Amino acid sequence: MPRTPLVLVHGNPESAAAWGPLIGELDRADAVALSPPGFGVPAPRGFDRSPTGYRDWLASQLELFRDPVDLVGHDWGGIHVAHLAMSRPDLIRSWASDALGVFAPDYAWHPRAQVWQQEGPGEASVREIWGGDLQQRLAVASALGMTGRMAERVAAGMDPEMGGAVLALLRAARQPAMAEAGTLLPDAARRPGLALIALDDVERASGTVEQHEWAAREAGARIARLAGVGHWWPEETPTPVAAALTTFWGGLDG
Repeated sequence: MPRTPLVLVHGNPESAAAWGPLIGELDRADAVALSPPGFGVPAPRGFDRSPTGYRDWLASQLELFRDPVDLVGHDWGGIHVAHLAMSRPDLIRSWASDALGVFAPDYAWHPRAQVWQQEGPGEASVREIWGGDLQQRLAVASALGMTGRMAERVAAGMDPEMGGAVLALLRAARQPAMAEAGTLLPDAARRPGLALIALDDVERASGTVEQHEWAAREAGARIARLAGVGHWWPEETPTPVAAALTTFWGGLDG
């Protein structure tokens, strides 16, 4: 029997290459890694760089598949996945996200995002982070907690277009936008979901453990509490996440 298509969506400031280790752990060379426009691939002219714009982009990509897919998202990719699960259950068999906490009513954007959401300071931050040479971008990746090959891959893909996409996306996602979107979380329960909670994500960019768990309950999603897993798990600690996903999908097959 053919396997359900597996589709992966990365976040900021990554590229599709970040999924390599997880794909290897899952032994899914057939997995499709999608890059949101502006994040590793050029954005079409006039592209709507808002949460709903990215949701609609993701829907357009999944419509190309013959069958519903298993959809997995990391960071902003996890937000896009949740938005899709709320609105287009016909396109998926299941969904998994590590970013559900942003939909909690008391979620506050992390300090760096709050800078990007301000006119002036946001542009200055983007010039500093995305406008330097490779060595400067490597230093930024290191400051964000990335190491080794992941830091090198991320730094190589950071460019001014990505910086512009970050500003547009974060400004469209100022609160109360995400809290309002969170009121639709129960709609995501129409398909099986899995909340991936990286317990060693010290910056808690996507919310506290409690916020993740609240959102998971609202969405009717199962919860995987992942000890020893940090924010950059797709490349740095894929093994426990692969195990959680495999168990989740195995339950669906059963």
